[in-house]
Amino acid sequence: MYSKKIEKYKQNLKLSDKQREILVGLLLGDGHLETQNNGRTFRLKVGHSIQQAKYVNWLYEQFGEWVLTPPQEKQVHINGKTFVNFWFNTISCECFRFYGQQFYCNRNKIVPKMIDKLLMPKGLAVWFMDDGSLKSKEHKAIILNTQCFTVSDIGILQKALMKNWDIESQQRKQKEGIQILLSGDSAIRFAKRMIPDLLPEFYYKLGKIGLTQLPKL
Repeated sequence: MYSKKIEKYKQNLKLSDKQREILVGLLLGDGHLETQNNGRTFRLKVGHSIQQAKYVNWLYEQFGEWVLTPPQEKQVHINGKTFVNFWFNTISCECFRFYGQQFYCNRNKIVPKMIDKLLMPKGLAVWFMDDGSLKSKEHKAIILNTQCFTVSDIGILQKALMKNWDIESQQRKQKEGIQILLSGDSAIRFAKRMIPDLLPEFYYKLGKIGLTQLPKL
């Protein structure tokens, strides 16, 4: 598609409410927005290990009209080992600019102060699929890997969870940074909010939490 056709094509694109909700979850997780013109336009970059190909394909389906090239494999070499990533990028567009401005400061990812207004149940599910897990098989507790955020940013997220869904949380220090820990009734409330939007291949991440709400496979 030639550049003039792409520019004309962009004029008809608009993020749906569902895409906005998913985008917020991605940006709290492993998704990234990238600008190549000082913030005038942004593109969304999505990538996971090849083991998460179904999830990447699902995300591709959600943003299909924004993507010119389907997901592709790419070899990555880290510490002498070779890994295979599965990834795609959207086209750059002004429609992503609001989120680029909210989630980035000097190219570093941050948590928007208005995250309580942006984060919806679909966003919770995507955030969990990207960066959530059980604390362990023995615990009915959920971990959200927020190590890339500052302590103050994590505090903003905790306040949003409490304000929107009465979900209490704790900060859990790790070598790489700080995680958010949800336990007891708060872990169950979190699970119930996102289960309707959780993909079946991620049910295992919930362990014994909220099993009665999980659809039968």
